Amino acid sequence: MQSLTTFSNLDTHLRKNLTAVFWAGLFFWSSMASQLPTLPLYIRSLTQSFDQIGMVMGSFAIGLLICRSYLGKLSDRKGRRYTMRIGLIVAAIIPLCYATSPSIPLLMFFRAVHGISIAAFASSYSALIADLAPIEKRGEVIGYMSLVNPLGLAFGPAIGGLMYEAWGYQPLFVSASLLAFAGLLLTTQIETEGKVGDRQSSSMSELKSGFWQMLLNPRIRVPSTVLLLVGLSFGTLSSFMPILMQQKHIALNAGLFYMAAALAGFIIRFPVARLSDEWGRGIFISIGIFFYGLSMAIIYFANHDYAFLLSGIAEGIGSGIVIPAVVALLADRTVPQERGYVFGMTWIGFDMGLALAGPIMGKMISFVGISNIFAIATGLCVVGLIVFGTQSNKTVSESFKFAIGKSSDRYAIKTAAVSA
Repeated sequence: MQSLTTFSNLDTHLRKNLTAVFWAGLFFWSSMASQLPTLPLYIRSLTQSFDQIGMVMGSFAIGLLICRSYLGKLSDRKGRRYTMRIGLIVAAIIPLCYATSPSIPLLMFFRAVHGISIAAFASSYSALIADLAPIEKRGEVIGYMSLVNPLGLAFGPAIGGLMYEAWGYQPLFVSASLLAFAGLLLTTQIETEGKVGDRQSSSMSELKSGFWQMLLNPRIRVPSTVLLLVGLSFGTLSSFMPILMQQKHIALNAGLFYMAAALAGFIIRFPVARLSDEWGRGIFISIGIFFYGLSMAIIYFANHDYAFLLSGIAEGIGSGIVIPAVVALLADRTVPQERGYVFGMTWIGFDMGLALAGPIMGKMISFVGISNIFAIATGLCVVGLIVFGTQSNKTVSESFKFAIGKSSDRYAIKTAAVSA
């Protein structure tokens, strides 16, 4: 198997570190995903208002938005392990708060705090992998290490669904907490991440740029915009898809949707991880956006359980391609001294999508119906494809060629510093 060959050729010390990072990531994402199929139903057991359901689910991204930039800088300054541990500590504490605080205002607050966990962990995890990966194998290693997402989406909902069906919501939240705590323990096995002192003493001219100047930089603006539109689509799905299934009397556990997505995302990463180093990042980002849109369109028309499973497969393919491809693209466009900050800045787009999807789509349900918001989400993915196809490189022509794999990335740093 190509992935085993790639890892067997890595330095033993590097391989050991990547293994520890991988397991920490797997436990983190399993904790987060264990709540995906049941949390909207838990909220609905407390309120029948779609507005309030959307507000609670969307509150998750408030912590992301407020803390993502700061925690990215902190990751560059204090080290990746430091901020990964912050994320895991928050992920271990907050599910226990859900279990003991069954009121809408408190759930909104704790859901917002919960968002800090991804702000701290996800960008640091991606930046650490980009720091450690050999440049010539960067896309491949990032792709394989990003398998923690689909694996977490496979194990997490299965664990959460079983705990809920057997014992109810409280044991589900306790399980989520224990998974995050296990990930925290595993971070003690990460022995190196590069020299923090080097990051502190290196040139930080990019980091001295203002917030908006950095965010509007072309190398960040377009990936962030694409992630905004994808985030709006995914936020719509995660907030309202389980409720839509319930309203349509679909005899399918929502956790199986996420398991289908996880399996598809797991499988697709193996060929894409290797080919992105050969064919470039652009064509895979385009394909990934297309599959996200296809997933939303299938949900719009879905009336049977197999249609929701097909949608889950399409969503898994989309996320399995887009997420590692964008991470590799950002790694190409940055040096280690700024990587945590730039990753954090770019993913603000996805955070905004998650934050806005719940309340906006929740409000629109009263006007257009719950099914039609997935038609709107499909349109958002089409817009994302157009934006990427026309703005991802220095001219419209080069952008289109880059988006179909016929041109290189003009913003890539050709002489990127070798990872410490």
